[in-house]
Amino acid sequence: MQRLCFALLLFVLPALNACSTMPSPRDTPPPAARDTLQAFSLLGRFSLRQEGESYTGRLDWRHAGDGDQLLLSSPLGQGMAEISSDATGARLTDADGKVRHAASADALLQSVLGYPLPLDKLADWVRGRNPDGGRIAADPLGRPLRLQYEDWRIAYEYDSDDPQALPGRLFVERETGLELRLKIDEWAPLSPPEPTTAGNSEQSLQ
Repeated sequence: MQRLCFALLLFVLPALNACSTMPSPRDTPPPAARDTLQAFSLLGRFSLRQEGESYTGRLDWRHAGDGDQLLLSSPLGQGMAEISSDATGARLTDADGKVRHAASADALLQSVLGYPLPLDKLADWVRGRNPDGGRIAADPLGRPLRLQYEDWRIAYEYDSDDPQALPGRLFVERETGLELRLKIDEWAPLSPPEPTTAGNSEQSLQ
């Protein structure tokens, strides 16, 4: 019961005024090619189902290098929570400013949901990549259609006939019964993060 209540916080919290440290999308981003997209921002809607429990909501996800920031809100756009991760670990921040820590985003989601949801691999899967190996089936245009990694199965749908189009829909299933569906409304590349200099680091600590 405690696990379920904490998971529901992701979707019913009052608005959280999150301050992002991730790079922002360009004002007029060029079309992103699937094969070259590295850092990205996406807006979408999701549904997650496992063990008779289901959650739906909106997602604002920014991914750059080893860092991720996810802002989660209810289907009506009300309420928000933030999950962020980088090389130092992962954090979930609630509306009261309370923070829950874990060594990684995967460990944090395992703790919150009670079952694994590999954010590090999802960042690759959502772009149709499988760097850890596994089978990929392509559609007639050469785009990823189905991907399998261990007991995970991922299927893709696209909103255009562009051979370099990014997925518009993602269906993730695991043999344990977990189902994640993601409808992506908007993709955008992110500008590369600026390197941190020693002077900037010292100044930020003062």
